[in-house]
Amino acid sequence: MSDERISVECTVAGIVLAAGSSTRMGRNKLLLDVGGETLVRRAVRLAGEAGLDPVILVTGHARQAVEREVRDLDCTPIFNPDHETGIQTSVARGVAAVPAACGAAVVMLSDMPFVTEQMVRTLVERYAETGAPLVVSRYGEVNAPPILYERGLFGEISRMRAGCGREVVRRHHARAVQVDWPADRLRDLDRPDEYESARRELARA
Repeated sequence: MSDERISVECTVAGIVLAAGSSTRMGRNKLLLDVGGETLVRRAVRLAGEAGLDPVILVTGHARQAVEREVRDLDCTPIFNPDHETGIQTSVARGVAAVPAACGAAVVMLSDMPFVTEQMVRTLVERYAETGAPLVVSRYGEVNAPPILYERGLFGEISRMRAGCGREVVRRHHARAVQVDWPADRLRDLDRPDEYESARRELARA
């Protein structure tokens, strides 16, 4: 992409990944309640409220139950039949579903309940201000979702061998804009103790 600044009206899609089997949790974590709503519903709602359009929900394991949770929200479910082979296949499915009118997409994980609407909005704002092909969330020394990818990187994302885009971030680090967040926002819920801790914390919020 050129150095010209992106119009703030540029459409940015959201890709919410919700295909995993939650093996370490022992039950489908995306259907667990946090702060009065399920994890997957929280993620999809937040993406829409942050202005991402369209919001693409990539499902896999227990797709029908997951899709029921968001049936009244404005999102487009996309099924990944290869979800058991790795998260990179879900990213590729999501990217392939992004409409041609969208100049970029924000990739989000459904199990990061401490990501906020304002965090997602800030990524889009920095993209609009700078025209950077990558806007990366940084938590201390760790880069993690949500991450904004400009359309010119979609092909590379689709060819990833593993992970959620970290190899693409490393490859284009020099051209990326990084946005710093408190390190304690980087919490995904993989185990029962992590869920119970997050549930108690969000209930007090």
